[in-house]
Amino acid sequence: MHIRTSATAAAASLLLAACSQATPPQAETAQTPRLERAGQPVDPLKTAGHITGARVAALTGDQDGVRRNIEAMSDDMRRAMKLADAARPIDREAARAAARTVPGVRSVAWVDRSHLLVRVDSNARRSHQLIDEVCYQLQPLGDTLAVVVNVQSTAARTPDELDTLSRNCQLAPGDRALLQRERQLDVLDPAIRAQYRANAEHMRAEQRHRQDAGDRAALEAIPEM
Repeated sequence: MHIRTSATAAAASLLLAACSQATPPQAETAQTPRLERAGQPVDPLKTAGHITGARVAALTGDQDGVRRNIEAMSDDMRRAMKLADAARPIDREAARAAARTVPGVRSVAWVDRSHLLVRVDSNARRSHQLIDEVCYQLQPLGDTLAVVVNVQSTAARTPDELDTLSRNCQLAPGDRALLQRERQLDVLDPAIRAQYRANAEHMRAEQRHRQDAGDRAALEAIPEM
C-alpha cells in the first residue's frame, strides 16, 4: 500500500511539473474570441501531461480518467494531422442559421458537404475577419475543421471584387484539411484571371514605353532655333 501511494504521489508530481512548464494560453477578451485552430505540431509537454494523467488515473482505479487522457492524446494527434472529427458533424441548417446572425451577411448556402457559401452586402465585409466571425458562430455546433467558408460580395463591380475569398475555419489561407477537396466557385479561375491581369499590365507598360520613345523622337526632330 505504501509503494502504491508513493507511486501515485510521484506521478501526480510529474503531472504538476508538466503543467507548470506548459506555455500559458494567450489572454482572451470578449472582443477577441478564441477560434479553434488545427495543423499545429503535437505539444510534447501536453502529451507528457496526458500520459502522466492516464497513469495516475490507472493507479487510482479511475477508468474514466484513463479514457479522457487517451482520447485527449488522440484528439491532439488528429488535429495535428488536420483530420476533421467525424464524431462531431455540423448540422447544415443550424450552421446556416448561425452564419446569418453575423452582421453584413445577406445569404448562406451549402455548396457541398464541406463548402459554405456566404454572400455579404459590401466589399469591405469580404474579408478573413468575416470568415472568423462565421466560424466562431459555428464552433458550438461541431468540428469546424470540416468547413470551408467561401465569401462573395453582392456589391462587387470589378473583376477583383468578384473573386471568392475562401478559407478553412481552422487553417491558414490556401491550406486544406485532410481528405478535403478543393472547390472552385469563381466563374473564371483565379490563376487565369491573374495571368490576364499580368498580360494587360505588360501591354500597358510596352505602350507607355513606345509612347515615351515617340515623344523623345519628336522632340529630337525639332530644329534648333
